[in-house]
Amino acid sequence: MSRKRAIVIGAGAIGTASAYYLAKRDWDVTLLDRDRQGAGSTGGNCGLMANCHVLPLNEPGAVGKTLKAMCRWNSPLSIKPRLSPGLWMWLLRFARNCNRKTMMESAAARAALIDSSVALYQDLLDEESIECEWEDRGCLFVYRSQKAMERYAETDQLLREEFDVAAVRYDGDALSELEPAIRPGVAAGGWHYEHDSHVRPEKLMGAWRAILNRMGVAIRENCEVTGFVRRNGCAEAVATADGDLSADAFVVATGAWTPQLNRQLGCRVPIQPGKGYSITMPRPGNCPTIPMILQENKVVVTPMQSGYRLGSTMEFSGYDERILPKRLRLLTDGARQYLHEAVAEPVEEEWYGWRPMTNNGKPIIDRSPAMENVVIAAGHNMLGLTLATATGQLVAELLADATPHLDMSPFSLDKFG
Repeated sequence: MSRKRAIVIGAGAIGTASAYYLAKRDWDVTLLDRDRQGAGSTGGNCGLMANCHVLPLNEPGAVGKTLKAMCRWNSPLSIKPRLSPGLWMWLLRFARNCNRKTMMESAAARAALIDSSVALYQDLLDEESIECEWEDRGCLFVYRSQKAMERYAETDQLLREEFDVAAVRYDGDALSELEPAIRPGVAAGGWHYEHDSHVRPEKLMGAWRAILNRMGVAIRENCEVTGFVRRNGCAEAVATADGDLSADAFVVATGAWTPQLNRQLGCRVPIQPGKGYSITMPRPGNCPTIPMILQENKVVVTPMQSGYRLGSTMEFSGYDERILPKRLRLLTDGARQYLHEAVAEPVEEEWYGWRPMTNNGKPIIDRSPAMENVVIAAGHNMLGLTLATATGQLVAELLADATPHLDMSPFSLDKFG
């Protein structure tokens, strides 16, 4: 019998993982991308395998905190004023989801995906001998304010009790003793999640590509999908500028671009592009050893074996392709408040990417309402790299009509109303 054929649309972390797990089940896989493999929101991100990021953004009181933060000139959050019904509907639904019940439901779903991904990544590293600068040094949440430090103690307690995720607390100069790159006296303290990891995303994606090539997966770059050829409730092919490409099943892993296929998919995909920035440079002389999140200004600092990256900000500006210098300055200015050496020369890359943000913090992993053989795997918010392996495994199980290794009901489209 001939092998079943699958086309995966989108070659970021989610699409690459989906292609990998489908190929492991002996599917004949083609991976398509409108740009290059790993060039979207995956390649330039900060590379955190954020196992501690169980809680979604829609916590109680998040709307008030957001409005207050936006009043600051240097706020990491920006919403470009414009007439966009989709954006304002998304914001309204996000506000409605800022309650404890929805937050905890989303957190439980995220925790299950995170736990599965951690185990699957370990299998991947062991089986494939991937070289991607993977390090298990944890992640530091750093606070300047004593009040904010104490307030986070409640969150840490919640994570301990409900999800068995616990941090080690460091007060005052004990934090600088743990991480000497932090200047003494500038922070009230920090919380160290010891079991987190980090990678260099470009190297992970490059190594994964080599594995897919060995498995016989065809990778077609600069190939934009404009729609589907449908018959009797199923997709027969995808339409591209190079012609129609047929298959037995299809995966839509197009991240923040997914809503542009709403009409074809037969649903309104509740994703908004949340623009993030990063700056990559050589390692400074006094380089941190532990990745950290500077909580008051939301700057992420990632020391990699072959470089150093600052990243963050959240900009709801649609699909704006401009790199705004003032947003990049927020990263360097924020890091300078904490670190002995916040930057190094020369700057190797100034980057942006669109995070696929859903209104409740969960990804969508479900079949298209219009086409039974099309699976949507998108909306991973800021955890695409972290959740890639579990998502890819679920996609492969769904298309194989196998019993999923996780409960998939939290990720169905009808949970995003």
